[in-house]
Parts: sequence; C-alpha cells; structure tokens
Amino acid sequence: MFSTFAIIITLFLLMFFAYRGYSVLILAPIMATLAVFLSGDFLSSIPAYTDVFMGALSGFLLKFFPIFLLGALFGRLMADSGAATAIANTVVEKLGASKAILAVILVCAILTYGGVSLFVVAFAIYPIAKDLFKAADIPKRLIPAAIALGSFTFTMTALPGTPAIQNAIPIPYYNTNVFAAPILGIIGGTIMFIGGWLWLQSRARKANAAGEGYGQHDDDVGVGGIDAIKEPAGDTTNNTAQNNIAKSNLATSSAMHNTHQTSFAIAMIPLVLVIALNALLTYAVFPSLDFSGLQAQFPGLNIDGSLGLWSIIISLVVACIVLIVLRIGHWNNLQKTINRGTYDSMLPIFNTASEVGYGAVIASLAGFLIIRDNILNLSPNNPLISEAVAMTTLAGITGSSSGGLSIALSTLGDDYLRMAVEAGIDPELMHRVAVMAAGGLDTLPHSGAVITLFAICGLTHKQSYLNLAMVTMVIPLIAVTSIIILGTMFGSF
Repeated sequence: MFSTFAIIITLFLLMFFAYRGYSVLILAPIMATLAVFLSGDFLSSIPAYTDVFMGALSGFLLKFFPIFLLGALFGRLMADSGAATAIANTVVEKLGASKAILAVILVCAILTYGGVSLFVVAFAIYPIAKDLFKAADIPKRLIPAAIALGSFTFTMTALPGTPAIQNAIPIPYYNTNVFAAPILGIIGGTIMFIGGWLWLQSRARKANAAGEGYGQHDDDVGVGGIDAIKEPAGDTTNNTAQNNIAKSNLATSSAMHNTHQTSFAIAMIPLVLVIALNALLTYAVFPSLDFSGLQAQFPGLNIDGSLGLWSIIISLVVACIVLIVLRIGHWNNLQKTINRGTYDSMLPIFNTASEVGYGAVIASLAGFLIIRDNILNLSPNNPLISEAVAMTTLAGITGSSSGGLSIALSTLGDDYLRMAVEAGIDPELMHRVAVMAAGGLDTLPHSGAVITLFAICGLTHKQSYLNLAMVTMVIPLIAVTSIIILGTMFGSF
C-alpha cells in the first residue's frame, strides 16, 4: 500500500516540478530515490539509484544514443546549410500567403518527416510563419499550433518510415521497424493532419468574423536573436534550461539565412535519402543477408530487434555525409555546425534516459505489481487498449512522448509482446499504437517542447495553449482510437 502511494506521489511531483521548470536530469533520480524511501525500504534508496537507475539509464544510452546524436546532427546540418529555408521558401511560394496555415504545416511536416529535429524546425520556421500570418492577417496566437501540428503529431508518430526517435523506441521490444503497420499509420496520420488543419482554419475564420487580425505584437520577440527568448511577465511555466537552449539554437539558426542559397532540389535530396535508404535496407538489403556468422560472433545480440535501428543509423549517416558534400564550399563554419549538432543531442537523450531510469526504479517496487496488473487488465482480450492507456498516461506525466514510451516499454514491453502473441495481434500493430498513443498527452502544459515553442514565438500558454492542445492531443487521441478499432477489426496492414 505504501509502495503504491509512493509511486503515485512521486509521479505527480515529477509532473509538478517539471511544470515549474526544474530539469528532469535532477528530478528523475530524486523522485526515484524518494519513491524507494517512502516505500519504507530506507537502506535500498542509494543502491536503487546507483544500480537500478543508472543501469537502466546506461542501457537506454547503449541502444539509442546513435539515433539521438545523428538526428540532432542532421537537423543542424539542414538548418545551417540553408536547406531548411530553401524548402520552406519554395512551399510558401507555391501556396502563397492566403494559405498561410497550410504552408506552415506542410513545411514543418516535410522537414520533420525527413529527419530534422522538431526543435530545429521550430527555430527555423517561426520567422517565416510570422511573416505569412501577418500578410494573411491571421492571429499570431495560432502560429504555435500550426508549427506543432506539422512537427509534433503525424510526422512524429504515425507516418511509416519516420526517423523520429519515438518511432524507433519500440523496435527492440517488438522486433519491428520504423515502417510498422504502414497503411494504418497513413490513416492515422491523415486524421491528424486533416483534423488539425480544419480546426485551425475554423479558428482563423472565426477570428476574422470577429474582426481579430494578426494583432499588435513586438516583432522582435521570438525572432530577434538571443534577446528574443525571454520570460513573459506572469508566466511561471517557462523552463529556464529549455529557454537557454532556445537562445543558443535561435542565434545559430538565424545565421543560416546568410549562407549561400540552396536550391529546393538539392535541399530535398538528404530528406528523401533518409526515408528511401531506410526502406531499401529494411525491405531489400537486410532480408537478403545471412546474419548467422554475426550471431555466432555476438551471441547475445538480438538481430531482429537491431535491424530496424541499424537501418535508421545508416540512413542518417549517409544523409549527413551527402548534405556536407553537396554544400562543400558554401558552409559558413562546418566545424561549428557539427559541434552544435552534437551538443544539441545531449540534453534530449539524457532527459529521456533519466526518465527511463526513474521507470526502472518504480518497476522494482512491490507497489508497481498492483499498478501493472491493473493496467494490463484494463482489456485482457485486447492489449492494444491497455497499451494505449499506459503510453499516453506516462507520456502525459513526464511531458515527453519518448520518455513515456521508454518507461512503459521498459517496464511492460515484455508483457505486451506476450499478450499480443496470445491474442494473435501483430507486433507491428502494437508498435504503431504505442507510438501514436505516446503522442497523445505528451503536450500537457508542463511539456518542455510546448514551453520552448511558446518561448520561440513570444507567446504564453494563456494566448495559444487551447488551440495547440486541440491539434496535438484531442485530435491525435481520436486518431489512435480509430487505429485501435481498425486494427482490432481487420488486423495490421
């Protein structure tokens, strides 16, 4: 009883202090140790940190560090090369200011689906979005929702092949790949895209009918360089660490506009490579190879659970090399870009790994057995429902889709795979539902991504959060519910 109470209280403390702006790097180990202490096992508090917490943290780094590193590096190369701007300018030119909302959504979607970090996309696209919305006289308060819809939703969790870390995390647990349940993923992604777009269009029309236009704003806020990211008066939700990152990245991204002009065709090559090479390795190259010798050399290696990760790693490496070569002679400072991309990966992966360490400690407590059994028994005959509830709840508590996924799968992944096999459910469907569900409640007000996005745009939760919540939580939850129903009726496809 005390152990269960300790888990619940530390989960809510984690959410509360994250909302107040404290770093997960320090929160996670403190809350993990506190959970053990409150459970009455005082002597185990320190070993729970040094062995269980750090063991799980290092295990996560072992599996996923290359993807975080290469993803951040690729995003920084795309930004500083001018490729991201070239793609954005072309899409905007084709659609025009009259379709400002659609233009922003599509630009963000193209970049994030191609492998560019959602944070890099937000930094790079906001200045363009601001000009578009002003020209179309659409309220500025809708900009964060438009950027979030294109960056945080269907391209992150639903579309098959997306190299987002969220889509990679289930691979070693379900022995799947990033193209898992492709048709269902496309259906879910379409629901998110169309539903979110229609919602924002309706809000813009309503504002126009009420006589509300772009509004009066300090145009330096959010785009004026390092001073652009500041804490709005009275808004206690700004995360200092996230804002410092925003300052540094925004200053760097502003320099990309001074680079030699990149053509749209050249800019698209690396993005296409990430998806195409990944698909080629997944469906043609790896299936034709004999890995028996490799298995003998590394007997503890899970080949099936590693191939999907290897595909992403190779694809990102090749895309980074190609992007560097294509822009030879036009880099302002290639060394600075590579170093910045490397540093960009550190905080996200250690934040997520710390949340995994917290989850491992929680899973070691006796009270977790009660929670686990209740979650698994939500729908004994359909583990998809239980899985979706677990993923989206933990993502909401941690304020992170990758954090929620990692905690849930590290503690319940084996159970869900067993239940799926027993129920005759394809692990690919489990993979897709897990990822899409984790993208449901991950944008609650304390989410670091939400806080950073508002800081970039110079807006507050009060001004913009409700529309962002609609397109990043309500509609995605409708989408994942639809996929569960279709998957239950027709299986994985």
